[in-house]
Amino acid sequence: MDLRQFINDLEKINEVQVVDGADWDLEIGAITELSNERKGRALLFDKIKGYPEGFRIIVNLVSTPKRLAAAMGYPADVHSIELVRLLKDTFKNLEPVEPVYVAKGPVQENILRDEQVDLLKFPSPKWHELDGGRYLGTGSMVVMKDPKDNWVNVGTYRTQLHDRDTLGLDIVRGNHGDLIRQAYWAMGKPCPVAVVFGAHPKVWIPAFMGLPWGVEEFRISGGLLGKPLELIKCEYTGLPVPAHSEIAVEGECLPPEVETREEGPFGEWPGYYGSGAHMEAVIKVKTIMYRNAPIILGSPPLRPPSSSSGSHVMRAANIWHELEKLGIPGIKGVWNMRSGGSKLLNVISIEQKYAGHAKQVALASMSGSEGGSHGKFTIVVDDDIDPSNDEEVLWAMATRCDPDTSIEIIHNCWSSSLEPTLTREKKLKGDITSARVIILATRPYHWKKDFPVVNRASNSLREKTLKKWADVLS
Repeated sequence: MDLRQFINDLEKINEVQVVDGADWDLEIGAITELSNERKGRALLFDKIKGYPEGFRIIVNLVSTPKRLAAAMGYPADVHSIELVRLLKDTFKNLEPVEPVYVAKGPVQENILRDEQVDLLKFPSPKWHELDGGRYLGTGSMVVMKDPKDNWVNVGTYRTQLHDRDTLGLDIVRGNHGDLIRQAYWAMGKPCPVAVVFGAHPKVWIPAFMGLPWGVEEFRISGGLLGKPLELIKCEYTGLPVPAHSEIAVEGECLPPEVETREEGPFGEWPGYYGSGAHMEAVIKVKTIMYRNAPIILGSPPLRPPSSSSGSHVMRAANIWHELEKLGIPGIKGVWNMRSGGSKLLNVISIEQKYAGHAKQVALASMSGSEGGSHGKFTIVVDDDIDPSNDEEVLWAMATRCDPDTSIEIIHNCWSSSLEPTLTREKKLKGDITSARVIILATRPYHWKKDFPVVNRASNSLREKTLKKWADVLS
């Protein structure tokens, strides 16, 4: 359950590169972006300009299937769709494990309280050139407790560094963290908040999974770890944070009428500056806890198809799981194209079993906790198409989709202020909705047996040829 132990594990398989002397001002962000485009190793930044040695940042931690598989304990050479299947089955069969509270943890090696609080101690990068400031929280975990039902929610929301004791907290409206803080504000109270800036992937991943309301991410983390997650209670808020966190802060998210500050702009996951600069709620930090030689987990949004988090794989696994929970048969694979920034281009492969099956799958995939958010394009393909192979998907769209009958537009769906096509007028009215597109790139069910045969060597012939001519085809 320790981030630095996982980094050590990656070092053993040559999946970590140490970078000394980079500048927090744009340089770390640019190196992260360029390395990701080249499918490079995870990068561990040390001796950051203006900061003491040992105050480190790790990026691109699980951005490749190999490193995500390593984090989950799967084979390193697993195929993309098999990785999604393994993740789906893991969460399908997962038994949540109740966390345990311990008296003390490594995160308490250093504690700063009240006037000692100084967030500027940590190397918060300015990730992109047009960003409105520095962001300490990109691979962060924001912890809140619902005041009514008393359950603990953990979400990944961006946190901008404002000054020594103030963080901006930007949450897309309708997300669980926003609903919880709105509940406190409606009572005229500040919302207690804790934020973690470095944890093992099995602890962090549930925070961006889109779990149903009331499902506690720390219990899911325990299920992934196969043992109870060790937590400590924060001094000021009483909120739980993982005992093996690298850095954890706690404080209060103030009601907007008490204080807001300009947040952003920030380069976001669709590849644009979608929401611009706006007034946003802040966290007043009361306590900082951190380990000796702390490691910040950085997961900045990058222009697709780059991704620093591997969230597109997790999203695909969750959509697959949701479809199976509905009892829909014939699902052979689910993928989320990195070109869509992990949320905008979903592809589902099915074995068609009845008329209307393909459309049922498309509509159902847009209705769950995971698929309900964004998912602008949903493409359904036959089971002979690898949904993780963009070229095969485009071929299916080009040859099996009839534009007259196979494309439908669904209006007024849940969206985000980060949606680039959302007009300024709609945003001002609070109309954060957009359309979805269903593309059925499958053979028409009622005459699929008469559909032209694919011009491709059979699997048996291909295997025989590969074996005989391995020296030519290697």
